[in-house]
Amino acid sequence: MNSTKESPKGNVNQESIANRGKFGEVNVFLPGAAIPAPAQNLSIEDERQLRKRELAASFRLFAKFGFSEGVAGHMTARDPERHDHFWVNPFATSFSRIKASDLILVNEQGEVVEGKGAVNLAGFYIHSAVHQARPDVVAAAHTHSLYGKTLASLGAKLLPITQDAAAFYNDHGLYAGYGGPAGYHEEGLRIARAVGPSKAAVLQNHGLITVGHSVGEAAWWFITMERSCQAQLTAMAAGHPICMDEETAEFTAKEVGGHYAGWLNFRPLWDQIVAEQPDLCE
Repeated sequence: MNSTKESPKGNVNQESIANRGKFGEVNVFLPGAAIPAPAQNLSIEDERQLRKRELAASFRLFAKFGFSEGVAGHMTARDPERHDHFWVNPFATSFSRIKASDLILVNEQGEVVEGKGAVNLAGFYIHSAVHQARPDVVAAAHTHSLYGKTLASLGAKLLPITQDAAAFYNDHGLYAGYGGPAGYHEEGLRIARAVGPSKAAVLQNHGLITVGHSVGEAAWWFITMERSCQAQLTAMAAGHPICMDEETAEFTAKEVGGHYAGWLNFRPLWDQIVAEQPDLCE
């Protein structure tokens, strides 16, 4: 994707760049007349239904992309009315079968207050800590995806070697430790601290976690972070990846790493999975 206009000869239009400053302003992902934008001013019930459907769609996509690993993995969406409650997948339920109506509502004590099914304790301790530490976060995603846990085994962060990876430049943390399966309060707190104010974290010997201001945003960051891990590992195996310079990486992160960019990138996947598997909305 090129954020600059091109001249008729195919060269970058330097005058256009000059008019926008050295690196220009954020312009790749801006809502417009023909570009979708998040729904606004929904009723609480409509917002709840939207979050649950996007959560179910995210699980179906995660299954499609091979992110599941037995009973491991969870994604949550904060309830729009009871902000200390979140919707989550019931324990030991296949990602590929989850519908919006299957999701369970869990309170801050880890009790199921709506829906049928058990709570994954590790999921509760991780997500409750993240949601408590980040009131701005609507959704959080964590699975034991292949390339994420491979990079995590190196105790490494993503490098700005591609445009997609640059979305995480200076915007993801590293938990440089591992306290075992996160079925206890302290490990959840350590993971939340690793996420900090950013959109994601690499959890050493464990995997990835991402967050967002919408369910779609959190899901997209996880999908593209996993792919960026794959790209980095592949590049490292092939040779010596070349990183962007700091100024370019910072500019690229602003262009492609914002909340709206994350939400918008999820739209084609949402359209695809709902068309293929409409039962997820039930």
